[in-house]
Amino acid sequence: MNNKIMFFDIDGTLLSEKTHSIPESTITALKKAKENGHLIFINTGRTFSLIDNCIKDLDPDGYVCGCGTYIRYHDKVLSSFTLSSKRCNEIKELVRKTNIDGVLEGTDSIYFDQHIRHPLVKEIKQRYQNTPEFTLSTFDDPKLSFDKLTIWFDEDSDINTFKESIADDFDYITRDKNFGEIVPKGYSKATGIQFLLDYFNLEKDDAYVFGDSFNDEPMLGYVKHAIVMGNGDPELFKYAYYVTKDIEDDGIYHALEHLKLI
Repeated sequence: MNNKIMFFDIDGTLLSEKTHSIPESTITALKKAKENGHLIFINTGRTFSLIDNCIKDLDPDGYVCGCGTYIRYHDKVLSSFTLSSKRCNEIKELVRKTNIDGVLEGTDSIYFDQHIRHPLVKEIKQRYQNTPEFTLSTFDDPKLSFDKLTIWFDEDSDINTFKESIADDFDYITRDKNFGEIVPKGYSKATGIQFLLDYFNLEKDDAYVFGDSFNDEPMLGYVKHAIVMGNGDPELFKYAYYVTKDIEDDGIYHALEHLKLI
């Protein structure tokens, strides 16, 4: 068969959210896929600063990070978008003003405010602090520079004002009831796919995408060969060319074998 290009989400697709590790069967499957000549790309909402060493150890051909804001092929950066310093500081102040907990995600660093209310954000910060390859800083870093952000809010937050203030230049992705992902307009996991299809002179039918959550929706709806994890949100199954098994039940290996990619 002709060589294909595959795009894998991280959390819930490659990396178990239960064990915080990659199943051995997934590691084997991706290795076999590369040996078969297929291109392997990570396609994630995470910025490059938040790529775990265990993901890098998979030795993918490249990365689409930050929902399409950063594209890398081996050691070459093909495309990169970062907000202006002025806009970064405006967003920082908006997060504070509207009483929202935000995580500001840059290519080289991740930023947390000094005072965090939401327990999940405290937990995320602690986990990131315990991950040596991640570089953390604060909202007040004079070199504040980020590409996108995630937010958590509650009944004491002014989420409507926040959304209205970002509507002109950002898309808001609902990840959960009180959890949103904020991405600059014109960028998505789908735009990252199209960029690489153009770069390698491939067709949409050559692309296979693997995901499980709502920030995967743009890429799952963009190509024919959309594979949704069995542990994914059932609302995403409507996009699926194939629904595979759960991540912990060798879902990636099962899908690649079923689709005759390995």
